[in-house]
Amino acid sequence: MKLTGLSGNEIYCLKQKGWTPGNIVVGNSVHSLGVVRSIGAGLTSLAGGEVTGVTELISDGRHAAIERIEREAQSEGAQGLTGVTSELRTLGNLVEFLAIGSSVANPQQSGPFFSTACSGQDLYCHLDCGYEPRHFVMGNVAYAMGLGRGIMGTLRQITTRGEIREFSDMYNHTRHLALERIEQDAHRRGCNAVVDITTRIIPFGPGVREMLMVGTGSHHPLLGALEQPVTSELTGEELWNLSNLGYSPVRLVLGTSVYALGLAGGLKTFFQSLGRGEMNDVTKLIYEARENCLEHIEADASAHGADGVIGIKVFVYEMGAGLVEVLAIGTAIRKNPQMTTASDHLLSQAIIRDRETFFDDVFTGRIKAADGKPQTGGTAPEASRPSALAIGCVIMMAGMMALIGIVVAVIASR
Repeated sequence: MKLTGLSGNEIYCLKQKGWTPGNIVVGNSVHSLGVVRSIGAGLTSLAGGEVTGVTELISDGRHAAIERIEREAQSEGAQGLTGVTSELRTLGNLVEFLAIGSSVANPQQSGPFFSTACSGQDLYCHLDCGYEPRHFVMGNVAYAMGLGRGIMGTLRQITTRGEIREFSDMYNHTRHLALERIEQDAHRRGCNAVVDITTRIIPFGPGVREMLMVGTGSHHPLLGALEQPVTSELTGEELWNLSNLGYSPVRLVLGTSVYALGLAGGLKTFFQSLGRGEMNDVTKLIYEARENCLEHIEADASAHGADGVIGIKVFVYEMGAGLVEVLAIGTAIRKNPQMTTASDHLLSQAIIRDRETFFDDVFTGRIKAADGKPQTGGTAPEASRPSALAIGCVIMMAGMMALIGIVVAVIASR
């Protein structure tokens, strides 16, 4: 009897390429941060930027769990793994890294064992486009805002309305570190492309976050030998459609901007929010931040010789105390007449997304609608948030004045 995590649609699609499902495999690795690493991470988080010890810990744990499911799948006679996921769970002072995937086999396959981060449907699309899977690849970076960098940014936040370069530069640097590392992982494994990349921002302890990029390291004969593999966050069916039209991805591009209202702008917004109507300052601020992000990714795409950027998504995050982060991400593409697909038409089963059938509102604290999209409850409406941002500015100003008073008192006492 086979126990698989693949859906009926995935099984059907893979069958068209000669692949049959095997068993689901699970691997884990439990790590402790350690006293020395904890101290080092604490000192680094004060300075801001990457927390190297935490980055290495998470990377080691994720890779250890994935290696275990690969060994288990191979011991059962599988020739590949698809749908590999990498999760992180905290157990008190310990961290468990969990990897899950579904093994597949093909009697006609004589190539090396492979693992992918994509679904069975996306794998079908990749194979039909000529992207041969090699290995699950990842790139991550753990980072902290930092007290020192935070003070400089806070002073700018009080006096300046607009972009806070200290924060923007740090966020751009850390996000590109994750991208560079997934490219390096793919290059080490003999890949010239990373497809189906997904990006997640995950909290890891007080003041520390992990940015994780995972994807499928692949090889396409028409791309040749590349020092910097092609990277793409396009779904399998998007990649199939582009290949059918004679295009190929060039690079995943992203840009970040962190903006502040400034103290004066925050107070003005606070009083305006007591009434009704458009918040002109906030409107202009977020519009400018979006435009700045789009300029970042346009410049990145042009530097890599792309013809355009598709699938652009723009996210706006409230960071608190009057700060707003805007992130834009997309895939740069280029015309490549040699690109094509093995099939003239894409299977309907390859574009059908599986419906969620299990909902745990008690554990997650979130309610999912019938379409699977999470609906949050008990949160303040978006329209009320400008006042919260302004109040944050006032509280922050009071805290800074108190800190300055303490410093002056200490100096005077000496």
